[in-house]
Amino acid sequence: LDKPAGLLAVPGRGADKLDCLATRVQAVWPDAQVVHRLDMATSGLLLMARGPVVQRALSQAFADRAVHKRYVAVVQGRVSAAQGQIDLPLAADWPNRPCQRVDAERGKPSLTHYRVLAHDAETDRTRLELAPVTGRSHQLRVHLQAIGHPIVGDALYGVPPAPGGRLLLHAASLALAHPQHGTPLRLRAPAPF
Repeated sequence: LDKPAGLLAVPGRGADKLDCLATRVQAVWPDAQVVHRLDMATSGLLLMARGPVVQRALSQAFADRAVHKRYVAVVQGRVSAAQGQIDLPLAADWPNRPCQRVDAERGKPSLTHYRVLAHDAETDRTRLELAPVTGRSHQLRVHLQAIGHPIVGDALYGVPPAPGGRLLLHAASLALAHPQHGTPLRLRAPAPF
């Protein structure tokens, strides 16, 4: 599924947060089950399973890191290295929920690879391809903010978006083996920005 930015992946707390991608999909395919999530502000590919057997297989593939994810982001500033990795442990920032933070003592290992796609000198922004190895909450957002390049439009970890703006983070591709017959799958959704 190609989730738009601003739509919850799963229902939130409260009657005003019942509309979400999972509910919309289940109205068409009642056996559809959630496998993973995207932040409400993030757009892009979200995988759901048809039935519990496939859901367990796909969940295991994510747990085993057999699903390769690629994101596109636009960040503030010029990222100088053409490619690299961000290896910083993350933990919940309880006083500032739902935020996460870098925490060397209590954080869980978190690793993100990045590659520069383009620089825009006029706006002082860099377009990146991101490949998270781990899948922590807000991992990409916190990692980029921690190295001084917050994602454009990130109200939690960077500069809030302009009116009508959005978080410039998009889940652009997923690569995995089909859970029933093992055929390699490469799913893509181009970034809308």
